[in-house]
Amino acid sequence: MLPALAIAALLGGLSSGGSVAASPSKQALADIPAYMLALYQRAAPECPGLSWTILAAIGKVETDHARNPTMVSSAGAVGSMQFLPSTFRTYAYPVPAGGRKPPTPWDPVDAVYAAARLLCANGAKNGKDLRHAIWSYNHSDAYVNQILNVAHRYGDAAPAPTAAAAKATSFARAQLGTPYVWGGDGPSDGGFDCSGLTQAAYHAAGLHIPRVAQAQCDAGPRLPKATQLLPGDLLFFGNSARAITHVALYTGAGQAIDAPHPGAVVRQGPARTDSPTFQGATRPSVRESAAR
Repeated sequence: MLPALAIAALLGGLSSGGSVAASPSKQALADIPAYMLALYQRAAPECPGLSWTILAAIGKVETDHARNPTMVSSAGAVGSMQFLPSTFRTYAYPVPAGGRKPPTPWDPVDAVYAAARLLCANGAKNGKDLRHAIWSYNHSDAYVNQILNVAHRYGDAAPAPTAAAAKATSFARAQLGTPYVWGGDGPSDGGFDCSGLTQAAYHAAGLHIPRVAQAQCDAGPRLPKATQLLPGDLLFFGNSARAITHVALYTGAGQAIDAPHPGAVVRQGPARTDSPTFQGATRPSVRESAAR
């Protein structure tokens, strides 16, 4: 069984601050398909205080992240998160972005969001009783311990981002797959361009940042080169610090979300901070936003 401190670490991301946020460990990046990893991270905020690592651990134990050849149990549970159809219906709504209509436990998006809601309803919200929440998923103390151990291996402890940065990151993840539209500020325009996405992400978090990439870079505050990047940091690219042409939002573990170019969609991939065009990062804050 994991010690209490390790279990507490799995509850990272609480808005009260002072908690520990989990970035994907090397094991997680090697074991979890990129699509499923992004999905676990995107669905976790459905339950405040729930770590994505718990959802990922359940996905691993139940079906090896949808790799099981049948995804049907002897008890009649189905899909990547192994729901009985009757239980799934209780937690299937509202249908998440990218889910099926009507929702189905066979669809990974529907299933992972439903799993987050089930856990939340049974004690995971704000870490009230995480062990009971996992036990409610599968009535076995051995199962609870297995999930917590897998979750612990999947997460690397890292300093927690600010509440605003966490909200901005969550918003950006929810836009994955949205079309790139030059000058786009969101759904009303049919999609986003790079700086439209980052501005909208921070607007969703209650912070105002400028509209274009160069102005966002200039607004700062700039991070010294040796600073450890945190989820929510903005990454800037161009020929120089005065010729910024692109911005991305860092999501942790060397990954970032951006709206790259016409014909593409909002994506998550390598942060490319080793690129010769990388010109540095900023960390938008409440204080800096208010000053503008």
